[in-house]
Amino acid sequence: MKPMHLVLAFIVLLGAAWGFLPPFTVTLLSYIGLYALVAVGLVMLTGVGGMTSFGQAAFVGLGAYATAWISLSPEAAQWLGALPKGAYPWVGLLLGLAVTAAVAWVLGAVTLRLSGHYLPLGTIAWGLSLYYVFGNLEMLGGFTGLSGIAPLEVFGVSLASPRRLGLVIWAVLLLAIWGLHNLLDSREGRAIRALKSGRLMAESMGVDTARQRIKVFVLAALLAALSGWLYVLLQRFVNPTPFALNIGIEYLFMAVVGGSGHLWGAVLGATLITLLKEQLQDWLPRLLGSSGNFEIVVFGLLMLLVLQRAPNGLWPMLAGALQRFTGAAAPRRLAAGAATLAQRQLPPAGELILQADKVTKRFAGLLANNAVDLDVRAGEVHALIGPNGAGKSTFFNMISGVDDPTEGQVRLMGQVMQGQPSRAFAALGLGRTFQHVRLLGERSVLENVALGAHRRGRQGWLASMLRLDRAEEAAVLAEAMRQIERCGLAEVAHTPAAALPLGQQRIVEIARALAGQPAILLLDEPAAGLRHLEKQGLATLLTQLRSEGLAILVVEHDMEFVMNLADRITVLEFGTVIAHGTPAEVQANPRVIAAYLGGDVL
Repeated sequence: MKPMHLVLAFIVLLGAAWGFLPPFTVTLLSYIGLYALVAVGLVMLTGVGGMTSFGQAAFVGLGAYATAWISLSPEAAQWLGALPKGAYPWVGLLLGLAVTAAVAWVLGAVTLRLSGHYLPLGTIAWGLSLYYVFGNLEMLGGFTGLSGIAPLEVFGVSLASPRRLGLVIWAVLLLAIWGLHNLLDSREGRAIRALKSGRLMAESMGVDTARQRIKVFVLAALLAALSGWLYVLLQRFVNPTPFALNIGIEYLFMAVVGGSGHLWGAVLGATLITLLKEQLQDWLPRLLGSSGNFEIVVFGLLMLLVLQRAPNGLWPMLAGALQRFTGAAAPRRLAAGAATLAQRQLPPAGELILQADKVTKRFAGLLANNAVDLDVRAGEVHALIGPNGAGKSTFFNMISGVDDPTEGQVRLMGQVMQGQPSRAFAALGLGRTFQHVRLLGERSVLENVALGAHRRGRQGWLASMLRLDRAEEAAVLAEAMRQIERCGLAEVAHTPAAALPLGQQRIVEIARALAGQPAILLLDEPAAGLRHLEKQGLATLLTQLRSEGLAILVVEHDMEFVMNLADRITVLEFGTVIAHGTPAEVQANPRVIAAYLGGDVL
C-alpha cells in the first residue's frame, strides 16, 4: 500500500462519516481544519523556508474583517450597488486576499531584511500592531466586534450550517495541501527548500532568494486570510480576541508539534493541540479548583518536551511507523522521452570569459587582495594556488558575485559585474562549487543536482501548484540525471546527499554546477577529501570538459593534481600575485618555492 492510498482512504472515510457525526464533533473538526490551514502556511514559511513568524493570527484577522466589513458596512453596500446579498462573502474573500497580499508584501519587504532573533521579534511587533488596529477602529466594531454577517452561498444554496460549511473548510484545506505538495515537488519548490540553510548556494545557482522569501511570506499570509474568511462565515461574528499574539503562538506551536517541515504535520499538530486544549479547559479547573488559562502552562511544558524528544515534530515519527507498514518508498521514476532543455552555445576556444583587472579588497585596515590580475579563457584550466591565508577565498568570492571589490573590475563574458549579485553571474554562464560543501542534506542527490538547472526553467508557482509544469520538470530531472551519470554518481542518485562521504559530496556539487550548463566553472578545492582513484576520475572529467570548450578556474591545495591538470597557474601570497605562467614556469619560480617552503628569495 502506498502513502497516497492512505491519504485517499482518510478522505473517503471523513466524507462518508461526515453526515453521521454529532454537531459538536462537526464543529470541532471544522475548527481543526481552519487552524490546520494557517499551520500549513507556517510549515511553508518556517519549516521549509526558515522564517519564524508569531504574527499569522493578524493575517487571519485581515481575512475575517474584510468579509465582516463588506457584509455590514453601509459604505460597502453602496459601493457594491445591485449585487445580491449572497455575493457579499465572495467579494469579502477577494478584498481580504487583496488587502492581505498588499500588507504582507510591505511587511515582508521590511521584516525579512532582519536576521537572527530580530526576525521573530519583528513579527511580534506587527502582529500586536494589527491586533490593536482591529480593536480600535470603530468601523470594525472595536473590541465589541461585529455580528450578523451574511452566510456563504454557492449557486443559491446556503452554507450557513456548520455541517455544510465544514465540508467546504476541509475541501479547501485538502486542496491547499495538494497544491503545496505539487509546489514543493517542482523547480520552484527546490528553490524554496534552499532558503532555510542554503541561500548563498541558491543565489549562485540563479535563484532570487530575496524574492522567493517574500513570495513564501505572502503565500503563508494568504492561507491565513483564507482561514479567517472561512472562520467568520462559520462564526457569523468577529471580534479581535481570536487574532491576538497568543493565538499566533498557538498556530506556530501546531506547526512545530506536528512537524514544521511536513505539510501533513500541520494537520496532525492542529488536531492534537485543538483536542488537547478542549480537554484541558474542561479538566484543569476541576482538578485545580479554580478557573484560568492553565492550559497555557501545559502547552509550554509540552513544547519543551517535544523540542527535546522530537525536534522535527511528531509527523516524522508517525510517517516512519506508516512506512514500516506500507514499505519503503520507491525511488523517483524519471519520465521516459523527456524533452531537452535549451542548450547554451559555448564560446570558441581561446575567447576571454572571465577577467579580473586590478581587483583589490579591503576589510577596514586589512588588505585581503592587492591589485590582482587574472583571466580565464574558453577551453583551458587555470589554477589559482597559494599558501593558507593568501587571499584565494576572498578573490574567489569577488569573481563569483558574493562580494564586491573595493577597487578594480570583474568582467564576465565582456560585461562589467560591479554591484551584481551572484545570480547575475550564474545567468551569464558561471557555475561554481564551494570550499565548504553546501548541499541540501535531507534531499536526494538528484534533487540537489536539479537545483543547479533552476535558471534553465521558466514555469512559476501557479503552474507548479496545478502540475502544469510536468514537461519542464521532467526535462530538468533528465538533465540532472545526465550530469549525475557523467560524474559517476548514478548508483547514489536517490540517496540523501548528507549520507554520502565528503568526497562524493564534492562531486555532487560539480554535477550541480554542470546542470546549469555554464560557460565557466569555478571549483573551490574540488579534490579535497577524494581518494586517489576519485582524483583520477575528477581529472579525467575536467579534461573532458576542457576539450568541450568549458573554461575552468580551480583553487586547490593538491599540487600534484594541479600541476598535472592546469594549463596556466596564478600564485597568490598575502593577497598579491607573485607568479603567473605554465606549471613548469611556476614550479621553477624562486618566489613560489619560498612561499611554500619558507626561506629567503634568492
